Amino acid sequence: MTLQEQIRANRLKSAIVVFGFVLLLLVLAALIGFAFDISLGVIAVVGAVAYGIFALVRSRSMVSRLTGAQEVAPEAIRPLRRLVENVSIAAGLPVTPEVRIVEDAAPNAFAAGLRPQTSYVGVTTGLLATMPQRELEAVLAHEVSHIRNRDTYLMTMALVFAGVIALIADIGFRSIAYGGRSRRGGVIVLVLALVGFLLAPYAALLLRLSLSRRREFLADAGAAEMLNDPEAMALALRRLERNSTTIAYADASTAHLWVESPTDRLDSDRRGVLALSSLFNTHPPMQSRIEALEEAGGFRLPEELPSGESFGVEHGLVHA
Repeated sequence: MTLQEQIRANRLKSAIVVFGFVLLLLVLAALIGFAFDISLGVIAVVGAVAYGIFALVRSRSMVSRLTGAQEVAPEAIRPLRRLVENVSIAAGLPVTPEVRIVEDAAPNAFAAGLRPQTSYVGVTTGLLATMPQRELEAVLAHEVSHIRNRDTYLMTMALVFAGVIALIADIGFRSIAYGGRSRRGGVIVLVLALVGFLLAPYAALLLRLSLSRRREFLADAGAAEMLNDPEAMALALRRLERNSTTIAYADASTAHLWVESPTDRLDSDRRGVLALSSLFNTHPPMQSRIEALEEAGGFRLPEELPSGESFGVEHGLVHA
């Protein structure tokens, strides 16, 4: 499958997942309407939507707080800023995203923001100390690809959708348990509603994680296309895979943002090799991502990674 074919396939699958979110919301609304007074359903939905809007407005600052990303004067990281500018131009972005630094030894990066004009790229000091320029540029292109594809907006919306669904389901479940006379459905309707309210948050979680995994493949392919160098992206992923350092800011609510999920690695260690464990990962397996790039680019990675000085050390951004 070529890069363009991968991009088209992943966009279609992402659209299907988004439709799943909408369908799940409609099912919950129908359950509330059948089981309770319609006014309770209206209050629950309005309250949940208000919560969602608040979460969207606050998402940019919340991500910075949860990831530890710090604003840095552009002149202090000029070489890194120049790389981000280059890949932003290649991506056709109207502006260059801000660059923020996370003081963490684990190599990783992420993108955040609801639109390109307010987006930023977060880079750990560990990534600067680990990656040579070619691979670092591929990681930055991966994050800029997320911004270009509006993944940062889409994934924030998915997170809010999941939160709203969980909130409505919780209200519905508590209303059944403690609602007394407010319940108006028959026994079968109430049982169906109870099962729906219990399962809806897990269905929303699986939809959100599925969407996140699809967007990672898409961003990998986008970075490879942007730089016309799929091998650089594959090498970067292999280097990340072989690095055993786990990021300190391993918050589940932001795990989907990083180029390598910090929680997938921790959860895999706890779950071992359970067959269903991958359903709860925010990212596809590194090997699957590498193989997709190899197939699209028609190459095979060497066993040994290229040696050489890291970009951060070379340009004095971090100490050796």
